Amino acid sequence: MKNRRAVAGGGSRRVNVLSDPTARLVIAHRGTSAHFPENTLPSFDHAVSLGVDAIEFDLRVTRDGVVVVNHDPTVDRTTDRVGAVAAMTLAELRQLDAGARFTPDGISFPFRGQGIGIVTFEELLQRYQSIPLLIEVKIAAAVEGARRLIEQYGATDRVLMDSTAMDAVAPFRGTRLLTGASFNDVAHLLPRALLGRAPAKLPYSALCIPPWFRGIPVPVLRLARVARVVGVATHVWTINDPAVAEALWKAGINGIITDDPQTMLERRSHLG
Repeated sequence: MKNRRAVAGGGSRRVNVLSDPTARLVIAHRGTSAHFPENTLPSFDHAVSLGVDAIEFDLRVTRDGVVVVNHDPTVDRTTDRVGAVAAMTLAELRQLDAGARFTPDGISFPFRGQGIGIVTFEELLQRYQSIPLLIEVKIAAAVEGARRLIEQYGATDRVLMDSTAMDAVAPFRGTRLLTGASFNDVAHLLPRALLGRAPAKLPYSALCIPPWFRGIPVPVLRLARVARVVGVATHVWTINDPAVAEALWKAGINGIITDDPQTMLERRSHLG
């Protein structure tokens, strides 16, 4: 699949490839998070400049109802402060250094004090106007705000709303927005996958699944096989070994969700 470059702040509209069960994608996990602070503008900017097919990120809500891009329920792991995202206002989050704790080697902190902050979902939509977005909605409280902003910025045809929690993904079903499968959805599909019996249809457009869950291997190839029969794509996270990525692509997996998209783009280019 030919890489298509999107430019921050502009670009033409793109077809949403995240639901294509024939695609072979590189999806940037929280941006280029192997080399930049995750879920920050430098991380996303670098991923987009590489020509990734989509960027993946996480949504939560502040105390004053602003939808922001942050994976954890707290800011402890990624910033210079501690506390729950839901307990802070946006103004309070703006004071945090989101580059403070990132270290490529365990010794240096090259992004500390560089003015890198937590991003709002609205800022992200304003900045990246064409690239497909794989959005992990971490909590149900983010649903309404996220949906409103997606509609406001005309991004309905390039998002895939995903969540491990059913109450955070179910509200998007029946709307114009494509959805991924929750853990409950995957659990319901698993018996069929193990028996090799595809369902007549599925209520979602993609499976976004890990190869391991709580120390238990996930049969991603069997799940992908039955999902593909009914036109559902499968994306696997988080894959940083290019040899593993190549094997998954060759086995029919569509999207490789990775912290190191440059390495994956280079490996994909060799596959033809």
